Amino acid sequence: MGKMTVTEAAEHFKVSKEAIHNRIRRGTLDCVIEQGIKYVVVGGTSTPVAPQEKTAPSHDKYYEYIEQENATLKAKISELEGETKQLRVQREQMLIEEKEKIEQIYKERDTQLKSVLQVVASKFLSHQSMDEVIEEVVSAEVSEPDVTVVDDDVIDVVEVTEEFVSLKQFMKLKMYSKKKRDKIKKRFEKYAFDDERISLVKGKIYLRPNHFDYSDLIR
Repeated sequence: MGKMTVTEAAEHFKVSKEAIHNRIRRGTLDCVIEQGIKYVVVGGTSTPVAPQEKTAPSHDKYYEYIEQENATLKAKISELEGETKQLRVQREQMLIEEKEKIEQIYKERDTQLKSVLQVVASKFLSHQSMDEVIEEVVSAEVSEPDVTVVDDDVIDVVEVTEEFVSLKQFMKLKMYSKKKRDKIKKRFEKYAFDDERISLVKGKIYLRPNHFDYSDLIR
């Protein structure tokens, strides 16, 4: 067993001094320090140095750092995937709840409209007075607690008078959009004085849907 300086060891093993320092740091070469000088302790047989040590320094710390970063990123990705899945489930549940609410609203409106239209239609056929029609509608709404009372935005029963119905009420019963109602109103106003199917009372347009067809004006 002998010892030699780093320079001597590099020449002995035919590698760079950096390669010798790397081997000392990794513990593959023993060393001692005497009077401030570092000596490499070698045995009788020369220990070969790995080829890559001749050209490249050790990257152990760098590789360890990269592995730690990869582990951190994997944990973060897993966390984000869990949050994304949870948000997707919550969104789907909200959509289902909104769909059920909309279906319930339309179901209730259909029930309300059917009830009112049946009363109005039956009174047109029997030619009962307007007071009786209103009383019948009010009684029907009170006797059916499961049905919400229809507001003025849905139907204005007061404007129905025996066989005549106002244009406004007629369009509400048809449930046209506001844009379409405006177009139809302008069309009826245009032909109000020339079309015998249209009646004007105090500036308001009234129709007789049981006697005439207005499909050409409400297209």
